[in-house]
Amino acid sequence: MTVDDILESLAFLDTWEDRYRFIIDLGRELPPMDEALKTDGSKVRGCMSQVWLVGTTDGAAPPRLHFLADSDALIVKGLIGVLLAIYQDRTPAEVLGTDIADVFERLGLEQHLSVNRRNGFYAMVERIKGIAREAAAA
Repeated sequence: MTVDDILESLAFLDTWEDRYRFIIDLGRELPPMDEALKTDGSKVRGCMSQVWLVGTTDGAAPPRLHFLADSDALIVKGLIGVLLAIYQDRTPAEVLGTDIADVFERLGLEQHLSVNRRNGFYAMVERIKGIAREAAAA
């Protein structure tokens, strides 16, 4: 699912309760993350919930990034689903060039997430961009 698909789906939903359910369903569709990957090193700092995120590259030139993530909170898993729709299988330059604040605003999340959830969302973005910077430098 792309971010445009998510935007289109959210536009058809009348209430934020329905939109939250949709976002939570995105999280339920995440591929499972092996428990062995849920380490202190893969934990995202700045999130109130437990969040683990790892990234790999495909070896192409330029490389494409693939992310795997999980959380112990349903809404956060949904936000991970949103982030993967934005960043999954993109090049480091595409990841670093994405205006996430614009996407966040277009999704309508700014006024519908608590400050703590918003901070956690941006902490996940920073982790993803850090992985992209490492891949670009390699």
